[in-house]
Amino acid sequence: MTQTDNVVGDRVLVAVQAINISRLSTHPVPTVPGTLIVVAGAGPKDSNGAGKSSFIAAITALLGDEQWRFASGAKAVSELLFNAELAAHGDQQWASADHGYIIGVFDVPSTGLPMTVWLRVNREAPYLEIRWTDGVRLAAGASEAERVTRSDEVWAQLPRGAGRRDIVARDLTRVLYGDRVRCVSFLSTSVRSKVATNLLSQPLNEISPERIFEAIAALTGLDAELDQEREARRDEHAKRVRAAEAADRLREFEIESERLIAAFDRRDRARVELASALRCWRGRLARRLVDAATRDEALEAELATCQEAAESASEAIAELREEIAALKDDSLDRALASARRELAGIQARAAKLEADRAVAQSTADRLRAQMPALEELRRQADGRDVAAAEREMSEARARVDAALKALGVADREVETAQAALDDAENGPAAAQLAALAARGVAAAGLLDAIDVAEQARDASAAGLVAAGSWPHEHAVIVDGADLAAAAEALADLPGSVLVSSTGVTVVGAFESAVTGREARVKAAEQRLNRARDAQDRAAAAVRRAEAEMAEAAGRAEGARAAVRLDEIRTRLESQRELLAALHTAADELTPALDASEERVSALDFRARTRDMEIERLEGRRSSFEADRDRAREQAARTATERRALDLDGLGEEWGGAVEEARAWLADEESLTADEWWRGAERHLDAALRGGFGDTAETGDEMPEELAFLVNERRGGRAAEELATFPAVCAALGAYLRGQEEYERHRRQQIETQLSSRRRDLETATRGAEDAAQSTAVHRAALTEAIRARLARVAEEFEKLDVGYGGYGATLDFPVPAAPADPEQRWSWRVVPKWRRGDGQGFVPYNRRANTALMDEKAVKLVCAAAIASSGGGHLTLVLDELGRNLGKEHRREAVALFRRIGEMHGITVIGALQDDMEPYAIDACGQYVKLRRSSDAMPYNEPPVIVGHDRHAERVRMLAEWVARPRAVPAPSPDDAAAAAP
Repeated sequence: MTQTDNVVGDRVLVAVQAINISRLSTHPVPTVPGTLIVVAGAGPKDSNGAGKSSFIAAITALLGDEQWRFASGAKAVSELLFNAELAAHGDQQWASADHGYIIGVFDVPSTGLPMTVWLRVNREAPYLEIRWTDGVRLAAGASEAERVTRSDEVWAQLPRGAGRRDIVARDLTRVLYGDRVRCVSFLSTSVRSKVATNLLSQPLNEISPERIFEAIAALTGLDAELDQEREARRDEHAKRVRAAEAADRLREFEIESERLIAAFDRRDRARVELASALRCWRGRLARRLVDAATRDEALEAELATCQEAAESASEAIAELREEIAALKDDSLDRALASARRELAGIQARAAKLEADRAVAQSTADRLRAQMPALEELRRQADGRDVAAAEREMSEARARVDAALKALGVADREVETAQAALDDAENGPAAAQLAALAARGVAAAGLLDAIDVAEQARDASAAGLVAAGSWPHEHAVIVDGADLAAAAEALADLPGSVLVSSTGVTVVGAFESAVTGREARVKAAEQRLNRARDAQDRAAAAVRRAEAEMAEAAGRAEGARAAVRLDEIRTRLESQRELLAALHTAADELTPALDASEERVSALDFRARTRDMEIERLEGRRSSFEADRDRAREQAARTATERRALDLDGLGEEWGGAVEEARAWLADEESLTADEWWRGAERHLDAALRGGFGDTAETGDEMPEELAFLVNERRGGRAAEELATFPAVCAALGAYLRGQEEYERHRRQQIETQLSSRRRDLETATRGAEDAAQSTAVHRAALTEAIRARLARVAEEFEKLDVGYGGYGATLDFPVPAAPADPEQRWSWRVVPKWRRGDGQGFVPYNRRANTALMDEKAVKLVCAAAIASSGGGHLTLVLDELGRNLGKEHRREAVALFRRIGEMHGITVIGALQDDMEPYAIDACGQYVKLRRSSDAMPYNEPPVIVGHDRHAERVRMLAEWVARPRAVPAPSPDDAAAAAP
């Protein structure tokens, strides 16, 4: 068994909630385990249409009833979902549900550890998905629509049972209940894949033995055993077919040579068999006389022994009853319960102390782990406190900012100087000179041709401009002969000015004049060098400032680490004091805990010892009662048997005294009279078959006298067989002696060929026999399994009948022959029987009896089958239309019997009622549930009415918020219903 098997364990069902299941209300319904729960209904007209069958069918699916065929996917469960076609009324339409939920709360009354199991029912495969969680986890909401919406949210939050996937239908019983049967049922609903015969739906004596077996098989899980038997029969049939085919092939080869030699062999064996038949006949007569005389002597002594044993057993039973009554005092149980409560309180206190100590120790360890790193950081502070270190870091940051600003200014100066140098190197009128050079025209810049001091350049240019507004910057000097070519070359450069000996041609205007190109370039280079020196000094200053700031930041971090280290040391000291206090408290609690455990152990040992003693005495009492009954029955049988021996008649048949018969038998085998007679018959039949082969049955080849005697024996009566035996032997012996010489001559001619053919036949026959033996062993094992299960039901039927007012009951279930057709189901017959008075024999169920007796036995038989299938664990028995066939004068008694049997054996019986059964069931049941729907216009039922009593107060308080419901709920609108249905 894996860790996910039997997750429900010993918990029992205490509440059910249905979401989108038929028209059932989504209100949770608490259930009281171990008693009779009746489910009534109030539909639009009568109890029909209230959803009783759907409610109990949902419970059987939740509890793993195998009639749903979980191994095949449980597709029939999806038919329980809300169906819009069935709910349609007038013009109102609702959407069909594509999924729903069946939710169950399971609890162990002694521990109070509830678990909630969710079954998601889908319209498409997988039809069932299972999840679970600890505690009570239902779909809560103020309305039906809110609870439906909330159910999907809760499902999404539940953990998956198989890691990344959900558990599905085929693993439901194994995972939830460990393959232990938790539910058996009789449901008369069309959504079930197989509707078993309901033993309570009609008078028991109107149900055939075959249908009774089918009903018990459905309750006890025998269907699987029958399927295994059919598979074994199919295998046996296949092997027999193969063996027959092999035999046929061999027989075709040897049939001609075998016919004669087989006839001769039969007659030889017939002679030996005839002699053996006569010897066995004589042995039968002797054995009957000797056995009768010996038996008469033994019966006389046995009769006296039986009478003495019955008296001794009665005395022992009276003594044991007194001892059992003295042991059944409940003072020890009360003391044990008190000691366990005290121990639980002390254990809770000890667990609280241990949890607190673990938390304190973990905190102290975490604080100690932080100290080494803080110690290392504190050394960086160099004795400074936090304020001083942070002040130094602020000053260093200011110096870094100032150095960065100076560096930015130096960078901009370098960029400006570099641009000025580039302009000086290019010179004025550079574009015009380049264009003229491309055309092959010699030219020079006007300003470059004038060499003046830099400080006088601007003044000169100003004078030129003032003199005639001459744009000197773009003016070039060309030869007078090249003036036209130069003008054409500068056509694309408007603003250019050409100066030649012939005149001035102005193409555009100029703003300033520059002279002295080499002086300008030299000045620009000096400016760039100065700017780069300043940039290097500013970068060095930034690096120094950043180093000082990093050092100041380390000292600030060290100062803060010192403060944190002091805080941790203070907290660590407080944790140490707390640990010391917790250790002291735990040491003080240990003696009380040890004493309480010793007291509980001692009381528990005494209680178990007492229970074992009571169980042992009960067993001895039952054994003595059985011994007494057997002794009385044996005494009556012994007296009757002595009268039936007829010693005188046996002596006449033998023809002598008993001593002569004993002397004859002393030289023969030690066989019984029946064995002698069966041997004589067997030998005679073998002799007849050997003498006449296949015609032995018809007598066609027999002599007339022998044929007449053989026909007389075939009347089927034992007296005729005994009377004609000597005459048949004499006639057959005469015939065989007449055929002996002829057969000896013919045998020598065919003996050689026949021997080889026979070896081949023996080989084929042996193979067929081995195959038949193997399948017979398999069938025997399956037969024993079915008989054991039915015997268990019969045993429980007997206990229930005796325990609840009867005189004893049993089941008669003879093993039927396997059908010849390997595909046909093996049909068993179960015949219930019971006694109608003390000391009377068993009467079959189909004898005339009053209705009350039939109803009572049917209820007990159903409960017996349920108990037998439970395996000792808690079981839920679900019945549809409970008591439909019961007479009015017997209904209350039958329902009360269900409740008593359920509470005595730990069975929760859930039964759906028709209207006429409700008045009788209300007073007799342990819980009453009424499903209500006043109009077909309502998509869901109204809140159910629930009346019950649960002796476990903790469980009642746990479910209080779910069972509290308002007295009246208005019918929902069509919009609300449409929102509630998927």
